[in-house]
Amino acid sequence: MAAQHNAVLPTALKIPAIQKLTNKRVVLASASPRRKEILQTLGLAPEVITSTFAEDLPLSSFDDIHEYPVSTAIQKAVEVYQRVLAENLDDAPDLVIGADTVVFTHALPSTTNEMETGVRQELLEKPSSKGDNMRMLMDLNGGVCEVVTGVALVYPILSAPGYEIKSIDERTLVYFADNPKHVLKAYVDSEEGLDRAGGFAVQGLGNLLIRKIDGDFYNVMGFPGASFFKLLDMLVENEEDFLEI
Repeated sequence: MAAQHNAVLPTALKIPAIQKLTNKRVVLASASPRRKEILQTLGLAPEVITSTFAEDLPLSSFDDIHEYPVSTAIQKAVEVYQRVLAENLDDAPDLVIGADTVVFTHALPSTTNEMETGVRQELLEKPSSKGDNMRMLMDLNGGVCEVVTGVALVYPILSAPGYEIKSIDERTLVYFADNPKHVLKAYVDSEEGLDRAGGFAVQGLGNLLIRKIDGDFYNVMGFPGASFFKLLDMLVENEEDFLEI
């Protein structure tokens, strides 16, 4: 007998996307507590199964750097979907959600930016040390960075390879204030930014460094909830068999 699942919380809005997820096995392929928190705030409490994908795709292999987090999100979601399916065919996931958030410096589109200034956008991963965190924040200080989250959905279909993939990317501009160096140092010493892409947490003390945000605040935290639910609604409307297999 298959296990019973329901990731939909009583607080969720009664929209088609949410109603379609009722009594479905929904898996978040990420250990990020922030993504889990955002989804719960929006009425969804998925099962968390961390992906084992190495997240080592070479940035240089992408003509458009915005495809980098999307590809990583896809790999994470597919890895979890295939692993869970292999563990128990009778309790397959109905939907696996993958996500990857990255920070790019110099927030103009890369092609335009390179043509005008000769500067290519730099990818900022999580800092490797306090010194690396300080370097990142000095680079971002007084400027604009682009936070990009790739979101991938994997769900079963009847045709080969047995699953479908849909993906989106969400882009948000973060404008840093021109902070004095002692403020940056105090933030680095707090160690809040050490496990965050770009070296800052917008929902925490890092908010003190930021002048304004253009776009989805939740995206900067790590998951664009509004765009995710809009994608689900579109799939419910346009794909007759979505989550019916």
